[in-house]
Amino acid sequence: MRGLVAALIVSLTALPVSTATRATTDEQLAPCLACHGANGQSLMPEVPSLGAQPAFFLSVQLLMFREKIRYIEPMTAMMKGVSDEDLHRMAIAIAMLPAPAPATDPPEAARQERARALIQQHRCDFCHNPDFSGEQNAPRLAGQREEYLVKALREYKSNARRTYDPSMADVMYPLTDVDILDLAHYLAHVR
Repeated sequence: MRGLVAALIVSLTALPVSTATRATTDEQLAPCLACHGANGQSLMPEVPSLGAQPAFFLSVQLLMFREKIRYIEPMTAMMKGVSDEDLHRMAIAIAMLPAPAPATDPPEAARQERARALIQQHRCDFCHNPDFSGEQNAPRLAGQREEYLVKALREYKSNARRTYDPSMADVMYPLTDVDILDLAHYLAHVR
């Protein structure tokens, strides 16, 4: 499976992005942004904000939905039949949306400290960058919705979330649910 995804990723990154198809891309993104927010800033529980996610990461996720490697309705249905070129355009457009704003409630100091220790121990800031802005195949976590982060981390822990890189399963294995809650709290407040 990793070979298939790698080959498709190479083809996606080589595609040109033309402004002539911009209206089509906007039309294709309209149903996505209905849930993920008009500017990529989700207001729906357990739905991630997509603004400022790395384009490469987004391309892979859209590809995984299209190929049913990752199966979540309505995402899988919306990606059915979408060309590689359109996937690439959609990813570029989403990546250019503004980053989500961090949570506005004051962070809990004890939870923040526990999360920092976990981040250092598991080197979360290596793949996701020290500011958690994401890089290449690692998503942006800074300012993501806290309840979504809890959901996603729990899914990685239980192996319910399919991925093309096994490193998350290795990182998540020793973590407790309290660790997950602390990490989500911390990441939601990262500026």
